[in-house]
Amino acid sequence: MIKIELRIYYLGLMNRIGFAIGLSFLMLTDSFAQVIGKSFPTMTAETAEDKKVNLPSDIKGKYSLLGLAYSKKSEDELNTWFNPIFSTFIQKPTGMMQGFTYDVNVYFIPMFTGINTAATSIAKKKAIKNTDPQLLPYILFYKGELKKYKDELDFERRDIPYFFVLDPDGKIVFATDGSYSAAKMESIEAVIDY
Repeated sequence: MIKIELRIYYLGLMNRIGFAIGLSFLMLTDSFAQVIGKSFPTMTAETAEDKKVNLPSDIKGKYSLLGLAYSKKSEDELNTWFNPIFSTFIQKPTGMMQGFTYDVNVYFIPMFTGINTAATSIAKKKAIKNTDPQLLPYILFYKGELKKYKDELDFERRDIPYFFVLDPDGKIVFATDGSYSAAKMESIEAVIDY
């Protein structure tokens, strides 16, 4: 009898915990609910070698993962994503895993706005000097106005990076923010695998 009561209590507790976790997830994703389904706003960015890339038009045709940061502190958190994203989406597996690769565009985009636009060329030179050459093609630099992106992409905090998964047509299908976590990466992979 006591075992049954404990089991019922445990199941009730687990249901409440599951509900709380689900509610927390909904609250976290609710801030991005208004951007899901919208087209990613047009943005002209540049590679470290000054080649222009027009988003999303130049990357349409396959899924894309874009990470944007617009302050030094958010850039530091953006860096926590480099290795996991590189090993998951960019690096080509060898051996038995050779056939299991993602066909996805990936770009990390530091945004230089306001008086910081003058620092763009310095940041490019620094990136060329200090970034792994395998990762460098996946870094784009945006220089210009921030308000449009803040409004359209729901950037609420300047101290964290924002990540968006775009479908092959350039529509936002998933969004998250902050530093890297395995759970966030699993969510990104689930959307891209769909």
